[in-house]
Amino acid sequence: MLQFPDHAREMRKGEEDAVDALLKAAFETNSEANLVRALRKSGQIAGETVLPMGDRIVGYYALSTMTAPKKWLCLAPVAVAPDVQGRRFGTRMMGMLTEWARLSKSTVVVLGNVSFYERAGFSAKSAAKLTSPYPVGHTMLAGSGESIPTETLIYPKPFAVLD
Repeated sequence: MLQFPDHAREMRKGEEDAVDALLKAAFETNSEANLVRALRKSGQIAGETVLPMGDRIVGYYALSTMTAPKKWLCLAPVAVAPDVQGRRFGTRMMGMLTEWARLSKSTVVVLGNVSFYERAGFSAKSAAKLTSPYPVGHTMLAGSGESIPTETLIYPKPFAVLD
């Protein structure tokens, strides 16, 4: 029988362990799970979204507040359970996020696979003039409209665990 996920929604209290398990399954190291725990502890998580399917969580992403520019958000990590990857669940979650960013006039920064994130509505062109501690060629923006900002990105301190 085919099984489809429910709608993406805000993570609920008590789902932290399920998200931790998903992050550990989706990535080769525990760095992303450690990052999320550190961001939660520091109070820099702006929001966590999950994609439930039946009695488990198969998708997740976190938004954190950037140190600079003020009011910008950082997307990381994004995870989809390995056994359901390739079904476009991640692309759909990111598409909903980029539409939210556009409508709310929020700017969201992501560092990652350009072809994946651009399919979901992020723009590498919009990030071309940013200064970042990470490769600008893999940095994209959502919600910035047609502008090409010249900001310097300062990520929340817990991102140092990924270095």
